[in-house]
Amino acid sequence: MGLLSSIRGVWIAGIGLSILLALSVNLINGDGLFAFNTLALIRWAHIVAGIIWVGLLYYFNFVQMPAMAAATADENGPGPAAIGRYILPRALLWFRWAALATWGTGALYLLTTGQLLSVFTLGLSSGDTEYALALGVGVWLGTILLFNVWAILWPNQKKLMGLVSGVNEAELAKAKTRVATVARVNAVLSIPMLMFMVAGGHGVAL
Repeated sequence: MGLLSSIRGVWIAGIGLSILLALSVNLINGDGLFAFNTLALIRWAHIVAGIIWVGLLYYFNFVQMPAMAAATADENGPGPAAIGRYILPRALLWFRWAALATWGTGALYLLTTGQLLSVFTLGLSSGDTEYALALGVGVWLGTILLFNVWAILWPNQKKLMGLVSGVNEAELAKAKTRVATVARVNAVLSIPMLMFMVAGGHGVAL
């Protein structure tokens, strides 16, 4: 398959095709071949990272956790070891760094447009509640999700994956419960987060 035989190749092909199509659109619109739009680039990176992050969040909640439970209960099956050994570490790597990249590119976008303070204060610093309040709710929900990923989920996942030494059975059980609970909380919070992330420009759904 050549270029598409590796994850790196997929990224190169996808980004390369995006650039080629963007240059073509620029030419067709008469904007010049390299009509570079910094904000559009940041927004694009934010959306791609966000899709990876939230997509993996839903994978963990709706696919992997039920699958692990079913594999554990199946006495005659292969067990959950393969998922925990080969899939989980890779998924968590993409998950936690995509979370950071999503938040970072979002903050960079707001900083570049001069909206960072207004949005994080929910419009109180600017009086722009129609835009900043709606978007700010989404931003704060996303910030809570990011905190949960790095401060709660990842430290406890490291215990479950055997990356932390000296962890007893009671601590493992506590870590397992905490991971399951916080993962569910993040799944719940992600749904209104997505609604309010687009509400600033497109309105609240209800």
